[in-house]
Amino acid sequence: VRLVESGGGTVQAGGSLRLSCTASETVPGISAMGWHRQAPGKERDLVAAISRAGVTYYVDSVKDRFTISRDDARNTVYLEMDSLQPEDTAVYFCAFAGPASVYVPPRRARFQYWGQGTQVTVSS
Repeated sequence: VRLVESGGGTVQAGGSLRLSCTASETVPGISAMGWHRQAPGKERDLVAAISRAGVTYYVDSVKDRFTISRDDARNTVYLEMDSLQPEDTAVYFCAFAGPASVYVPPRRARFQYWGQGTQVTVSS
């Protein structure tokens, strides 16, 4: 299964971007979907996640600025990013969790399938 991200790019501070991530095929039993990011020299961290029931999680630094959503019919997860700041600059990775994560909060999901990453650069 391949996850293919799109929508990254360069934007000025205060601007917006919308990331999309689509699976190359339907994966039975997908539970949570999430977006992680990795800035240079830093670890990859979970930014936002959404359960199959629509329960969402956001790291504090993006609350009220980012919105995660999913379209299961299209095997796609989205991340709407508003009021972007230079500290949001990173490579963003989407990820899907399998059936073992159905009954856990989305922030604790075990992500098994990963995209290749898309660069988001926010200039000041």
